[in-house]
Amino acid sequence: MTTTAPLLAPELARAVALQRDRLDLDLLTRAYRMSAQAHRGQKRQSGDDYVSHSVAVATILAEQQMDSVTIAAALLHDVVEDSDVSLEDIRGTFGPEVAELVDGLTKLSTLTFRSTVEEQAENYRKLLLSVAKDARVIIIKLADRLHNMRTLEHLDPEKRRRIALETREIYAPLAHRFGMAGVKAELEDLACKFLEPEDYRALARKVKARKSEREETIERLRVPLAEELRAAGLTGYEITGRPKNLWSIYKKMKKRDKPFEEIYDLLAVRVLVNDIPECYHVLGVIHHKWTPLQERIKDYIASPKSNGYQSLHTTVFGPGGQLYEI
Repeated sequence: MTTTAPLLAPELARAVALQRDRLDLDLLTRAYRMSAQAHRGQKRQSGDDYVSHSVAVATILAEQQMDSVTIAAALLHDVVEDSDVSLEDIRGTFGPEVAELVDGLTKLSTLTFRSTVEEQAENYRKLLLSVAKDARVIIIKLADRLHNMRTLEHLDPEKRRRIALETREIYAPLAHRFGMAGVKAELEDLACKFLEPEDYRALARKVKARKSEREETIERLRVPLAEELRAAGLTGYEITGRPKNLWSIYKKMKKRDKPFEEIYDLLAVRVLVNDIPECYHVLGVIHHKWTPLQERIKDYIASPKSNGYQSLHTTVFGPGGQLYEI
């Protein structure tokens, strides 16, 4: 790795270094070289070299532990559209698999969305899926959109609003459909930042102020929950806690017509187990220890979500009467 890392942009090299045993470093280095050469002299609205965008998209995908072909295609995703490099050049240099992904992304770039009305937005999502014959094309497109949203402040206000609305109505639901929960949450939060800027800033300040309190609240459940699971003979599980993303909190406030201070289910605890029977066993242990809200128990194992997601959800009155989503 020490001989190849300098041949990649630093941020991508760091992400790749953590997975060097499974990634094709030669392929990624060659893709980076072609991308840097093809985009030489091109700038983004921010003033950054254009290749920095391709690198950022590839880095997002490396962090998502995507395969080498997908990461290479991400490095090359704008090359055909924005330079004199042809699809045949890519096919000859990198093979048909990388070329097909780049071709799919080039075709997606020609689609124009003129309405974000829910019914029409769903039609656009279906169109994206039909044009992208390989699911990896959509995954690269989602990473592309995520980086564009991270740098959206460099565009004019009208473009910012259009892209943010498109992100909320089309791309965030696609990320959900593909099981990319972290990407979905960040897309939603960034869309909120540009569509409801004042509300977003106020909420972000309040959430940040309660960060340590949230961490302590998660720990108050994690410790006794781990003890209960051990007592029940369960092993090999993992308990993690995460705060709700800002958009999720914002929607709760609007739906319930309550201020932030009166929204209590701001975090979720996740228990990862080895198999489905253990999942139901854990649910039983939790409900034996803490009182659940019956209307908030959901079985996504018996009825999986449309993206294939399977789990059990419950909300309980945990330690101190605090509501916890598990």
